[in-house]
Amino acid sequence: MADRSEAVDGPEHATEHADPEHVAERTAAEHVTEYAAPGHAAPDHAAPEHAAPDHDPEHAPERTSERTSGGWEEKAAGALAFLRRRVTGEYEVDEFGFDADLNDNVLMGALRPLYEKYFRVEVSGIENVPSEGGALIVANHSGTVPVDALMTQLALLDHHPARRHLRMLAADLVFTLPFVGELARKMGHTLACNPDAERLLRGGEVVAVFPEGFKGVGKPFSQRYRLQRFGRGGFVSAALRTGVPIIPVSIVGAEEIYPKIADLKPLARLIGLPYFPITPTFPLLGPLGLVPLPTKWHIAFGEPIATSGYDAGAADDPMLVFDLTDQVRETIQDTLYRLLLQRRSVFF
Repeated sequence: MADRSEAVDGPEHATEHADPEHVAERTAAEHVTEYAAPGHAAPDHAAPEHAAPDHDPEHAPERTSERTSGGWEEKAAGALAFLRRRVTGEYEVDEFGFDADLNDNVLMGALRPLYEKYFRVEVSGIENVPSEGGALIVANHSGTVPVDALMTQLALLDHHPARRHLRMLAADLVFTLPFVGELARKMGHTLACNPDAERLLRGGEVVAVFPEGFKGVGKPFSQRYRLQRFGRGGFVSAALRTGVPIIPVSIVGAEEIYPKIADLKPLARLIGLPYFPITPTFPLLGPLGLVPLPTKWHIAFGEPIATSGYDAGAADDPMLVFDLTDQVRETIQDTLYRLLLQRRSVFF
């Protein structure tokens, strides 16, 4: 599970090495004194020194085996209910192809061990995402393979009190890939274009954009945590037109999962990809080189930047769009530097 808090060593108790008989005597004496105080009637007889504590069956601690059994029963019941809905068609798919039932019960569940056990993602500032209404999340992009987008999606679903879905704007390439495009639609992703973004935002959805695009996710390891250009600020225009807050998000840990040390550009052009990465493990180790390094992640949701106070024509003001884009970029970059200074290790 993600490390959301640090363990704190408690103070040593003074009775840690005390004689058990003396502790029992003192406890019995305190018990009698309590009832002998004014306003309390003393009990008819004192409890024996070494009497076993009473065990109320209704309040007794739950056995580990019973707790585990209950968890499995609940999961089994949930799985059966999910299968029933799939067979009977009692689930909804929205106009973008988003299948919330499949996403929450299967797809996110498949990613959860990677999120909790492997990357041990820590989340902060999740309260900055509103519980209802539209919001635009803007994050840095890195890692050679865009795993950071999926981890951010799971962070919002698992940690936000309203369990909000993150609707990501993805590059055209994603939807041309076999199987991947269909899966992306079912997970709630759509094309990175302003019309789709604005429809989702007006519909009260939380939308995510990664303005660096392939320049960010495919940058060399030597440029890690240095934000690339944010484009022309189309995401700011979408936020201004819909009046939703912009939430800068900084992700630490993704840069090191696949350290890109070279790029076979001729091969990338041949197969229609923006880059073909060479890492210390791929293709040297073959399929094993596809296993990401187990880095420690931190996803920080920053304070919202309000856009509702601007007039209707603000989205067409290039200087305002540029200023807001630059403000978002600087906020993410400054937060990345701060988190890196606080980080103890890439892996811990």
